[in-house]
Amino acid sequence: MAGPTEDVVADGVEGWFARSTHHWDDWTLADLVAAKGSQRVSLVVPARNEAGTVGDVVSRVRAALVETVALVDEVVVIDSDSTDATYAVASDAGAVVHRSAEVRPDLGSHPGKGEAMWKSLFVTTGDVLVFMDADLLDWDTHFVPGLLGPLLTRPEVALVKGFYERPGAEGPYDGGRVTELVARPLIALEHPELAGLVQPLAGEWAVRRSLFEALPVPTGYAVELAALVDTAGLLGLDAIAQVDLGRRDHAHQALLDLGAMATQILAAMASRRDGDGALNASGGSVALRQYRPGPAGIAPADRTVLVAERPPARSVA
Repeated sequence: MAGPTEDVVADGVEGWFARSTHHWDDWTLADLVAAKGSQRVSLVVPARNEAGTVGDVVSRVRAALVETVALVDEVVVIDSDSTDATYAVASDAGAVVHRSAEVRPDLGSHPGKGEAMWKSLFVTTGDVLVFMDADLLDWDTHFVPGLLGPLLTRPEVALVKGFYERPGAEGPYDGGRVTELVARPLIALEHPELAGLVQPLAGEWAVRRSLFEALPVPTGYAVELAALVDTAGLLGLDAIAQVDLGRRDHAHQALLDLGAMATQILAAMASRRDGDGALNASGGSVALRQYRPGPAGIAPADRTVLVAERPPARSVA
């Protein structure tokens, strides 16, 4: 074991990685329950057409972390305009379920993951929010205490990202196509201080309410990277930690759909670099032209990609 002198880490990405990277089993459940004290913890699951998997996510977390140990106080599913049985399945599994469009209807509604997460601030009670995707196939309930570990034991930490082994041919820490082709190059070019994040777009992360309600929130898939950039800018890099959660698998999206996700991420980063003038000029949307094969040959396929952002929730009356 290293002595005190060897424990001193250098500044920069390597130093941050050494002091801010954890493993999910660094804490026992008893340790975390004791560290939690009077704080409340909300698990939030944003879901859209995930009837096949959301029930398992909810029921397993409730059994392990609500009913067996009092680590999680509420499990809330935010249904983002699902057209399948997501709402009923999540409710039957024991979650409190809200339709995103029905939360603060006076504020309007946008489709998107970030919108569901932003709306969760109006219907949850936790001092700490843990976000988990609803499409998990290969996972375990230790994801939640793993993400809570740094927040409950390190007061300076305000946001925790998960990372994990992803099954597939590209290796155990392949971050996914949008991560490798969009997020990492953006980080390298514009936010190199975040280069120590293993999987910056991971859907499993946790945040203090006091921070999340102070951040602007992209309504789509840019929410994860935007939260990292904004947290580092507001509180400094040491307010961020990451935890190795082991293994995770999930359903994969079609390549053309990933193009829309990439557009949202690029728009959010442009907004933070240049101000929100570009978003205001576009009306909160971008026209993305893609191409598909058709009976008469290659044909254009146009889609409108929403790139709107919500203001900090604490600024909303």
